Amino acid sequence: MKYLLVFFIVLGLNAINGYDCKIVQFIFGDSLSDVGDKIGLPRPLAFLDPSMNEDVILANGVNYASGGGGILNETGGYFIQKFSLWKQIELFQGTQDVIVAKIGKKEADKFFQQAGYVVSLGSNDFINNYLMPVYSDSWKYTDQTFVEYLMETLESQLRVLHSLGARKLMVFGLGPMGCIPLQRALSLDGKCQNKASSLAVRFNKAATTMLKDLETKLPNANYKFGEAYNLVNDVITNPQKYGFDNSDSPCCSFYRIRPALTCIPASTLCKDRSKYVFWDEYHPTDKANELVANILIKRFDFMRGDDGTSEAPSPSPDLAPSPDDK
Repeated sequence: MKYLLVFFIVLGLNAINGYDCKIVQFIFGDSLSDVGDKIGLPRPLAFLDPSMNEDVILANGVNYASGGGGILNETGGYFIQKFSLWKQIELFQGTQDVIVAKIGKKEADKFFQQAGYVVSLGSNDFINNYLMPVYSDSWKYTDQTFVEYLMETLESQLRVLHSLGARKLMVFGLGPMGCIPLQRALSLDGKCQNKASSLAVRFNKAATTMLKDLETKLPNANYKFGEAYNLVNDVITNPQKYGFDNSDSPCCSFYRIRPALTCIPASTLCKDRSKYVFWDEYHPTDKANELVANILIKRFDFMRGDDGTSEAPSPSPDLAPSPDDK
């Protein structure tokens, strides 16, 4: 499920020295993140891409994101071959071994410490775990204790990443999960489900505090939190303000059957996807992605270099996320 701020992907990473690479990013998430596309940066290949090799890693980094994955190992248990964040970190360790063999330990340490890191998970831990009674977490925890459980786990994972060289890192927050078409379709009145969205707010507040605290404890850590809940909520609540006509149903659906969950060849499409906030039950359209990306670049100044000059090119739109990402 890709409705967290992978949907609003806008991380600006300063250029780094060495190996003739301008931007190197290592992406950890619950779906294939387009971190580069929205700001014109090279896109890291997916870990399982057959063209992946040492030179590609040194040039662009790696995307370990996995559809259905979460912070917790038990999240998304009904997804086939999903990788939790713990598993993604394990894969990253394997990548490090490959690079050490290629350029040596000293240069590899420098390379990984200069790279940028994105962690963008959390929504699956709610949508495909805590909010589903088939998972034991739904009855083992309260809202507060489950968020605490997530924060304890995420902090441990970030500490491991730091020990592996992650110094410049951004954690993306969650958007109003209760307002994605899937959640609306599951409600009795077709409106946003407040519980899911309130959990996103809890998560964001807790993650902000945890990240600030962790940054002070870990040497040379430069950690940021990508918060855009209010912006996304405004786009959904006031779609006309941003040029949209529809923010409560997907452009791609299966006739009148809701929720359709995924977009397939037999699905029906809207006439103009640019007028829709959501592409399918989970994912935003390309226009929504680009819109939020542009606003976040200006708001958070993600692309400002160390010398204070702006390095941000105009965002380039890409196709709406594939339903295969889930």
